Amino acid sequence: MIAFLSGKVAAVLPPNTAYIDVAGVGYAVSMPQGDLGKLEVGKSTRVLTYLSVSDNGLGLYGFLSDEEKALFEKLIGVSKVGPKMALAALSTYTPRELADAIAAQDIARVSHIPGVGKKTAERIILELKGTLERGLETLFDSGAADGAASAASVALTGATEALLSMGFTSAEAEVALKGAPEGAGEGALLQYALKRLGNR
Repeated sequence: MIAFLSGKVAAVLPPNTAYIDVAGVGYAVSMPQGDLGKLEVGKSTRVLTYLSVSDNGLGLYGFLSDEEKALFEKLIGVSKVGPKMALAALSTYTPRELADAIAAQDIARVSHIPGVGKKTAERIILELKGTLERGLETLFDSGAADGAASAASVALTGATEALLSMGFTSAEAEVALKGAPEGAGEGALLQYALKRLGNR
């Protein structure tokens, strides 16, 4: 994996591509628009990178801060959120703004990202609010990450997604699952929630 690139900026191609010359080898790197605006052709730079491997080929994504890269990796871990959508999110908001919107469960703000509809915004908030419960400060909090990865959290996420797919809103799902038995599996949580919702 390519962790970072150190070299000269050979070209900046809006809206989101930079060519970085590393010892005579040119790397095409997709970057958030804010970072792209900070690069100067001919000047040296150090870009943190993430190499995406998919059926469509390889894609190299670059960032000027640890926060951006970490948040990018969190975003692409959300189901149905790919690197291009994650890059659009970081081009729309700073890491702090995006983390705060997720922590506040602000669906309207997250939906403002190009390509992100209400359902996708709800999914992003649902899957990331545990690791961003206090905004950007918790992004590197290993305790929060461990909690989000626990079996209980996975079951709760699965049950909530099932309710969303049935047409319930994220607010209804959250209320319906409140007070659910600790340690219950996804199926049990779903049954519990549907009973509280009147099984409609």
